Amino acid sequence: MRASAPVLIVSHLAVAGGVYALTDRRPIDTEVRHTGFFTVETTKVLATTVESLRDENRLLVFSYTGNARVSAERTRFWLLSGTQELNVPAVVNYYLDLSDFTLADVSYNDAAKVVAVRLPAVTLGDIAFQPENASTVNGGVLTFGEDTVEALRRLNYKSARRAMVAQAQQPGLLNEARRRARENVQSYFEIPLRIAGRPDVKVVATFR
Repeated sequence: MRASAPVLIVSHLAVAGGVYALTDRRPIDTEVRHTGFFTVETTKVLATTVESLRDENRLLVFSYTGNARVSAERTRFWLLSGTQELNVPAVVNYYLDLSDFTLADVSYNDAAKVVAVRLPAVTLGDIAFQPENASTVNGGVLTFGEDTVEALRRLNYKSARRAMVAQAQQPGLLNEARRRARENVQSYFEIPLRIAGRPDVKVVATFR
């Protein structure tokens, strides 16, 4: 159920460090107000990090593996019927859509040495079923025909998708996804700040 946080963080470290070291591909907005020790160089670090996150477009922050157990039935002529029970595992990914993430979402408190980052809402990705690990039980006279079995399968997968979306929206899972999102984005900003000699700056990510 829990995603591998170390893998995500290491991946983001590599990206953040690499982007900081490379020449920017397009001009970066540096309209961030700064005073005291918050230098222009630090502003550029934040701007480059924002650009890197925006280039990610969708940032994977959490994955949930669940299981959907559903059933479907078809009846013909009020006598003949066919039923199918489906038990299928699936993976749901949670993302941050960072396509419109800008420096307007980043602010700095010089007295507190805190960078505040506002994040968009966490969104669900597609449901990735694992049919190779699914189990199906067919019953009834109609399931002797392949067409009926396939029709029941389609009905069941539609129900399974709805069931997985409902599972993924449970408060506990959403809270965990939000926590992972905050931690990942905070790490994304903290690494280049440390590289730039600003380990004293704390990054706090919250949702819009």
